[in-house]
Amino acid sequence: MRHPPSAAVASVVVGIGGLTAGTVWGQSDGTFLTLDLLAGAAALVAALVQLWRPFPGALAAVLLAAVSPAATPAATFGALQTARRGPFGRAAGVAALGVAAHVGQGLLRPNPGIALGWWLLLVCAAYAALLGWGALARSRHALLVSLHERALRAEAEQGRRVAEARMAERRALAREMHDVLAHRLTLVATYAGALEYRTDVSPQQVSQAAGVVRAGVHAALEELRQVIGLLGEEDEHDDLVPPPTLADLARLADEARHSGQRVRLVDETEGAVLPSGVGRTGYRVVQEALTNARKHAPGQPVEVHVHGEPGERLRIDVRNPLADPVQEPAFPGSGTGLVGLTERVRLAGGRLDHRAGDGEFVVNARLPWPA
Repeated sequence: MRHPPSAAVASVVVGIGGLTAGTVWGQSDGTFLTLDLLAGAAALVAALVQLWRPFPGALAAVLLAAVSPAATPAATFGALQTARRGPFGRAAGVAALGVAAHVGQGLLRPNPGIALGWWLLLVCAAYAALLGWGALARSRHALLVSLHERALRAEAEQGRRVAEARMAERRALAREMHDVLAHRLTLVATYAGALEYRTDVSPQQVSQAAGVVRAGVHAALEELRQVIGLLGEEDEHDDLVPPPTLADLARLADEARHSGQRVRLVDETEGAVLPSGVGRTGYRVVQEALTNARKHAPGQPVEVHVHGEPGERLRIDVRNPLADPVQEPAFPGSGTGLVGLTERVRLAGGRLDHRAGDGEFVVNARLPWPA
């Protein structure tokens, strides 16, 4: 049971006790003095009980008010407490009992200073005012509690949205880093593998391959810096190179050819203006497909066909023959590249399919190309 604060107990003792003493002093005579003193003391106890249990305390005070005006302050306080802290129907019942008790009090101990009719009118008005005041206070308290709970829910919802936004940023960054590093590092690993297994190369060829490895590592670090730089403020990274788009497909294909991968690129959209998001996603599709072919089907030719037109769809088809099933992949992979790529394409409003059949592996991507 919740205990009321000490200030509330003290206020009730002082307030109700003072009103009760004033009532006893002003309205009691020798005949009813003992009754009023006992009723006033009991009514003060009932008023204190109302701080914990409003309804029982109010009923006790109302019953005492039927025989003694000393209980009137406690009875009216009980009606107010019941209206503030209980259902309206119960509070209306306490108010009706209070009116009836005071009517009985007026009949039992008439007040010579006021007619019974006016007394009844004042009692009804007083209890109606107490009932309305208590109901209003209860509604206001309920509104404040509701607003507080709504604020807590809104704060929790805001925290959840921030956490989800951060998680989405982390996933986007992880996809971008995977796309960049997987492509660059497979190129570097290809050249490093040639240096490891080719013992007949000339020093000039070794120097050239080492230079390509160094350039590939430098490019990987630079692209990684560009990706991480996206997390900063735009005005702090104005010198960053924009991410690659479909206009950079020719350079991507040349890099793959320099690593020994046979790539045939047919780009029917060359020179066309595409939305930046679609262009970046299309570039990542081709990059991931070339990386997978280099990993899982080394030495096999790769065909890349990019076509489409505004108002329809941008279509990207990448296919390569399947490698020998007993041959191990040239480079280890996490197996999540195509999963992340599928999610990236879906977020861009497109669709990506990949399948192995008829001796080849095919990647098909369809991206929206607004008119």
